Amino acid sequence: MMRKLDNEELERKTVEEFKKSEKLPVSILLDNVRSLNNVGSAFRTADAFLIEKLYLGGITGTPPHRDITKTALGATESVEWEHVEDPATFVLELKSRGYEIISIEQVDKSVMLDKFIPEKGKKYCLVFGNEVFGVDEKVVQNSDICIEIPQYGTKHSLNISVSVGIVVWDFYNKLTGDLFRV
Repeated sequence: MMRKLDNEELERKTVEEFKKSEKLPVSILLDNVRSLNNVGSAFRTADAFLIEKLYLGGITGTPPHRDITKTALGATESVEWEHVEDPATFVLELKSRGYEIISIEQVDKSVMLDKFIPEKGKKYCLVFGNEVFGVDEKVVQNSDICIEIPQYGTKHSLNISVSVGIVVWDFYNKLTGDLFRV
């Protein structure tokens, strides 16, 4: 018979332990994301998979805000974040710091997520775009690669919070090989 684990059994890190933990060499840039709930969800996913940093670009909302806080459930305190005014310019700065820029977008030369294998030792910044317009065209042009999440139904888009979860989980799995720990 199964039973749900108590919070004490989950061995969660404290905020201080999280901040001292080795991070996945992956950052996230939210490019003009309108929904504060999507922002809060990105914080939670970033916390869950030890993401290096979350960049909130353009009109993307920033903490403290009750809608972000409500969805983030405290992750705004653990995950390092920064607001950047112009995402298109900022990706060039990240490239100069050695990051490979990967936009999650449907483009003519996109690579399907299941086919992309990140390289250990590289630093990545995953860019997720506006709920209506996607990743800004200038950001796409300055990206090293665009990754697309394979989809098989009649709709060809996913909510940003779902996309962040899928892509970050995939990167964590591929970079750490730690998915099926015993």
